Amino acid sequence: MAAVATAPSRKTETYTDTKRRDDVRGANIAAARAVADAVRTSLGPRGMDKMISSGDQEVIITNDGATILSRMSLLQPAARMLAELSRSQDAAAGDGTTTVVVLAGSLLRRAQSLLAAGAHPTAAADSLHRLAARAVEILEGMAIPIELSDRDSLVKSASTALNSKVVSQYSTLLAPLAVDAAMSVVDPAHPELLDLRDIRLIKKLGGTVDDTELVRGLIFDKKASHAAGGPSRIENAKIAVIQFQVSPPKTDIEQSVIVSDYAQMDRILREERNYILGMVKKIKASGCNVLLIQKSILRDAVTDLSLHYLAKAKILVVKDVERDEIEFITKTLNCLPIANIEHFREEKLGHADLVEEVSVGDGKIVKVTGIKDMGRTATVLVRGSNQLVIDEADRSLHDALCVIRCLVNKRFLIAGGGAPEIEMSMQLAAWAKELHGMESYCIKEFADALEVIPYTLAENAGLNPISIVTELRNRHAKGEKNTGINVRKGQITNILEENVVQPLLVSTSAISLACECVRMILKIDDIVTVR
Repeated sequence: MAAVATAPSRKTETYTDTKRRDDVRGANIAAARAVADAVRTSLGPRGMDKMISSGDQEVIITNDGATILSRMSLLQPAARMLAELSRSQDAAAGDGTTTVVVLAGSLLRRAQSLLAAGAHPTAAADSLHRLAARAVEILEGMAIPIELSDRDSLVKSASTALNSKVVSQYSTLLAPLAVDAAMSVVDPAHPELLDLRDIRLIKKLGGTVDDTELVRGLIFDKKASHAAGGPSRIENAKIAVIQFQVSPPKTDIEQSVIVSDYAQMDRILREERNYILGMVKKIKASGCNVLLIQKSILRDAVTDLSLHYLAKAKILVVKDVERDEIEFITKTLNCLPIANIEHFREEKLGHADLVEEVSVGDGKIVKVTGIKDMGRTATVLVRGSNQLVIDEADRSLHDALCVIRCLVNKRFLIAGGGAPEIEMSMQLAAWAKELHGMESYCIKEFADALEVIPYTLAENAGLNPISIVTELRNRHAKGEKNTGINVRKGQITNILEENVVQPLLVSTSAISLACECVRMILKIDDIVTVR
């Protein structure tokens, strides 16, 4: 039997060139870190403000992370991911938009050093997933439960959110105002829901931020119609919201009608007058004395002739009400919008004690007060000496309202001033020692990354960040878990006693979203451009 000679099997090593993947990952991390570094100086109560100038000469001064990043023109995809991360935090919690980006930048910096040391991106990404879950548990362990009836705690949380804004000197006015506005729209039947669309912010130039007020009623940022001497003040008002036009009808298609006979022209004008007069009589017969007319895109909602007849009937007219305001107005007035003159009945009207035109700054507004059976809505009139201040006050108030919404959804408070980040960092570092292998090494690195928040707070406040963070670690190691940086006094104190508190949802959302974004960036190893 012939022996079959077999060729000796040789083990061959294949070389895989990973340089391109490393270059792509490195470029993504560098771009994302550059965005994080750009907003890092605006973190905290002593953070700097950014002046954003757009191509059409519009200027915005703000230190709100979401606003800064949304206005940036970012081309690199990973950099745009950080802008979207800030937007996600704004949608989820409303506050902490700068914190989440700074955290992501710090985690990426540590991830870069891990990759340089030979760690696999998947191992680093999986470690981040476990770290996020554990960090949320640590935060929940630090949280303090509150009740919505505890107004002081709500005001403290809103004040903390406002203290880092350009209008921080007005936090003693704006924080209680935001709490009162939010609590007035919470439905007792659904105490866990707070819809911020039920709170309307009206911006009016003139005065100072001190003149900002909460109005128990409605405000229209337009003056009443004064054609033919219409009224500007109505007591015991019966208010109708109409969605039809008080003007002569037009044909459905574009066409011209040529009239050459004067008698026929007179007849057309007479019919128009009779048509409008008939409508005004029906409106007056229902008892209506205030008419809110929706803006029309098909034809003029009102004409000079119809305004003349409405003025004769002593009906106050507010025209050009925007379509998207109708729902808010009808909810506030507890009335129904009227789509056709044939449906104009008294039971569809809203009732108020007073509707009047008021001079505010260099313009006029129409104010409705004393609304009977008013819906659960609130209106805030925001004032300011210039447009930049008004816009920033508007953004700051929105953030304060979002903080209260967080507390309505998840009724827990947590200390601010970098205390939760240091506590998380220390507990996660201790947990890393119990783990083994690459995971332990990765979690230790990422735990150290969380110290960027107290470090940046101290740096922006002009303190020595190294000595402050070292002292913070020392105090937390002794069990003082609510110890944080008091930037006003420039020292470390029990931050709860200083009333620097924030909703638990802001911190848990920030750490979860930052870890998720960094994991996604780490797992990208190539960029494919499709033409």
